[in-house]
Amino acid sequence: MPTTWLIIVLVLLLLGGILLRLSLRIITEYERGVVFRLGRLRPVAGPGLVALVPVLDRLERVDMRVVTLTIPPQEIITRDNVPARVNAVVLFRVVDAVKAIMEVENFAVATSQISQTTLRSVLGRAELDQILAHREDLNEELAKIIAQQTEPWGVNVEVVEVKDVEIPEQMQRAMAREAEAERERRAKVISARGELQASTELRDAANTLSQSPASLQLRDRQTLLELGADQNSTVVFPLPMDLIGPLLSRFAPEQVPAATEVAKAPNEVVDPT
Repeated sequence: MPTTWLIIVLVLLLLGGILLRLSLRIITEYERGVVFRLGRLRPVAGPGLVALVPVLDRLERVDMRVVTLTIPPQEIITRDNVPARVNAVVLFRVVDAVKAIMEVENFAVATSQISQTTLRSVLGRAELDQILAHREDLNEELAKIIAQQTEPWGVNVEVVEVKDVEIPEQMQRAMAREAEAERERRAKVISARGELQASTELRDAANTLSQSPASLQLRDRQTLLELGADQNSTVVFPLPMDLIGPLLSRFAPEQVPAATEVAKAPNEVVDPT
């Protein structure tokens, strides 16, 4: 008889432990519990220790942390008819646990599908240069469109980032040639501007030196010093214009009449007598 009572007590304790295990739940700080009692919605539970009625209550846990969702590569055709493969990452969090359970079957899968279709739609309306150069604007537009569609589910889309844009190899070579041609064009423009500025500076320097003969002499001596520093066999004899100028002016008038007489000689008539 005592053994029978002992067995009954053990069985009752075991059943009590099972019922206690089924009726108590621990919800962490970053979770919320959506409770259904006989299929009807109860107030949101947690965080902390939550007591449930066994068999009658069902608990759905909802993670309230930021979820990182990777969108698989999507085949798109841009506005300028360039095929590309684009993938992205979406960061979202659940802000309303009840809506996340009641309004959609699986909010994570639904958010992923909406993100994929929106990515193909938005990037398909943009040109390739816009996708490559203005990615921030496209990210903001994607986040805005996806957030509008997920808001009724209690899901807040915080960030959408386009990660990689893969284009055909032939298009990559064409873009590389275009970039090289653009760099060459810029180099030629910069060189032409430099020559224009240098010619302007040389013109101003020539005008300044022409107004001062002493400056010309100093420039000549500086040139001689530079030639002597090269250790070559070139010999330069400078002739100052202030010394040879008078000599040239003295002989020039005598040479002009002589040349004039020579020019007039064939026109003279010789008397035969």
